[in-house]
Amino acid sequence: SRVNGEPSVTIAITKTPAGNTVAVSRAVMAAIPDLEAALGSNTKLTPVFDQAPFIEESINSLATEGLLGLAFAVVVIFLFLFSFRSTIVAAISIPVSVLITFIGMLAAGYTLNIITLGALTIAIGRVVDDSIVVIENIKRHIGLGEEKRTAILSAVREVAGAVTASTITTVAVFLPLALVGDITGELFRPFALTATIALAASLFVSLTIVPVLAYWFLGNKAHKHEGVAVESAADELDTPTRLQKGYLPIIRWTLKRPIATILIAVLLLGGTVALVPFMKTNFIGDSGQNTVTVRQTMPLGTSLEARDTAAKKVESVLIDTAGVETVQLSIGSSGSSLRAAFTGSGATTFSLTTDPTVDQVKLQATIRDEVAKIDNAGEITLAASQGGFGSSTINVNITATSEKELRDASDAVLAAVKDLSVTAEATSNLSNEQPFIGITVDRDKAAEAGLSEIQVGGIVTAAMNPSAVGSVVIDEKTLSIYILNDSAPTTIEELKNFDIPTAKGIVPLSDLATVEQTNGPSSITTIKGVRSATVAVTPNSDDVGTASAAVAAALADVNLPAGASATIGGVTAQQADAFSQLGLALLVAILIVYVVMVATFKSLRQPLLLLVSVPFAATGAIALQVISGIPLGTASLIGVLMLIGIVVTNAIVLVDLINQYRERGMSARDAIEHGAARRLRPILMTAAATIFALLPLGIGITGNGGFISQPLAIIVIGGLVSSTILTLIVLPTLYYLVEGRKERRDAKRAAKAAA
Repeated sequence: SRVNGEPSVTIAITKTPAGNTVAVSRAVMAAIPDLEAALGSNTKLTPVFDQAPFIEESINSLATEGLLGLAFAVVVIFLFLFSFRSTIVAAISIPVSVLITFIGMLAAGYTLNIITLGALTIAIGRVVDDSIVVIENIKRHIGLGEEKRTAILSAVREVAGAVTASTITTVAVFLPLALVGDITGELFRPFALTATIALAASLFVSLTIVPVLAYWFLGNKAHKHEGVAVESAADELDTPTRLQKGYLPIIRWTLKRPIATILIAVLLLGGTVALVPFMKTNFIGDSGQNTVTVRQTMPLGTSLEARDTAAKKVESVLIDTAGVETVQLSIGSSGSSLRAAFTGSGATTFSLTTDPTVDQVKLQATIRDEVAKIDNAGEITLAASQGGFGSSTINVNITATSEKELRDASDAVLAAVKDLSVTAEATSNLSNEQPFIGITVDRDKAAEAGLSEIQVGGIVTAAMNPSAVGSVVIDEKTLSIYILNDSAPTTIEELKNFDIPTAKGIVPLSDLATVEQTNGPSSITTIKGVRSATVAVTPNSDDVGTASAAVAAALADVNLPAGASATIGGVTAQQADAFSQLGLALLVAILIVYVVMVATFKSLRQPLLLLVSVPFAATGAIALQVISGIPLGTASLIGVLMLIGIVVTNAIVLVDLINQYRERGMSARDAIEHGAARRLRPILMTAAATIFALLPLGIGITGNGGFISQPLAIIVIGGLVSSTILTLIVLPTLYYLVEGRKERRDAKRAAKAAA
């Protein structure tokens, strides 16, 4: 074992299940100076692998991006409300909701980590939405000239049902995650619970704390439009705001041409579907962790000295590679089961710690190119640390009924995939053959001599191995006693001439068995009891979906032996399983959302109209995914789950007010026009606040800790942009086509009767 070329002893320190990685790391680091002084002799202790800095950096990055998002959200609220007092009242819901979430996490036993902090960061944009709707409506009612207390009560009563339904809808989409198993479920259940607590807290704050703060902080001043106080929705449209002036002509045009509007929206949706083939896909993105493992495999039987010589070639190249900080080398096996689990018996392993500030993916490619130039150093492979969240390796699992078929099939598959354009490197775990002495007993000859095959084997085994003759107790410990056989055969010739006592007298072993040197596998692996081998393919990009398709196509063209079969596993199987489970979760989430909305609107038809916003959210989500080049993975699908709840929220707030106006006697067309104009500002505010709160995460300003949060943010931002536009234009048009049908029919009958 060496560290940066210096002889060393490697010590692995593992925390207990209840331990805190960062706390353990700090304690170990604090102990190092005293240990070095106590050991003396210029002993130096060098950390070659430490998870704590990565964890701390990731959490700090997420916290920074979350605070930036909070600041952006507050700025957006101010730009819309243009009131410091109203902005403070709305913004105060964010820290209060986060505080309540921390209490909920503590009660649930969850720690603050990359997953839970990511959920909090993602939720920051959404937790302010309810407060925005409430404070905007309070401010509008006060502006109508109502007495402050009455205005606040009326405003809260007017939107309480809508914000409650919208929050329940957003929370309900996480329920299907209980159905998702494996690593995907384990990862995102804490995420879902954290986001759920935050959203529930935001609803509580918006309906209790925000009205009280509004009573304390907001003025009691009516807005004047040319000297006249606005008293009703109709009056408000007679004196529209600058925002409404831009929006009203659009909504009036769409209501006059509903069929054309729907056709344009459908064409836009079709264009989105055409973008799907250009999307990258993966399972879970690269964590960006700054550790890499390089493995060197030499032919079986290679001496330790020869391995050391070959390892020095690789070691010198790795130490000289820019961006590599520490190179820890282990040759062979120490006999430790822990070491063997990490290095593999007899393997040469280089554990690298890299500069955390450099691009880890590019550095891995550079290392791979550099070691590929080394001659006569065996087979060299590279694997990046995945931070415990899974690998990006595509495995081809091969099974066969015989050793020859398995080896032929493995060689054929390896040859087919190693030169693909998507392959960075391909290896087979089918071990090299190693020589051994094989003794094949002739059963007939042994039987004639009065022995069975097992008896012959037992005699040879007893001669070759020390024989146990008893035991002794020393210091209350029982020890077995073995006697070495100094006359044991040491060559093949001696073994052939080894004396075997039989009923016919002593005969050489060669009379009863064939003794010869033969080759066989050094290790055997099975899948469900059938001999197997695995060809591992490392993709050269983050687009695992394309790489999997290329490997599958190459595998389909391979002619396997009759008794062999090959199936794709590894990250491909994990991705397919996760996508199918999350796809089912999405369908269940849509059903739950529909049930919640049926209960809210007491209608089976209107919730279907609101669900139309969901597919239109895909337009922006897919487009931004393609533009950003970030692959669609499991984190992205969790983003889709969140998006379902968020986009339906805006639709609920809009349709709820339209229904209120219709109950007051307005026609469907007028109710749509007035309701859409009235809800324009809060819908734009909530969407903009959420989008800008997620912007630091989506851009990845800090560049760390975003392997889950960034894809999720990209999906929500893109989906929210398109769904907000379409909610304000397409949803009112659809509502008019469906709900206004009876009124249009009655109007036609009245016109005919008049004629």
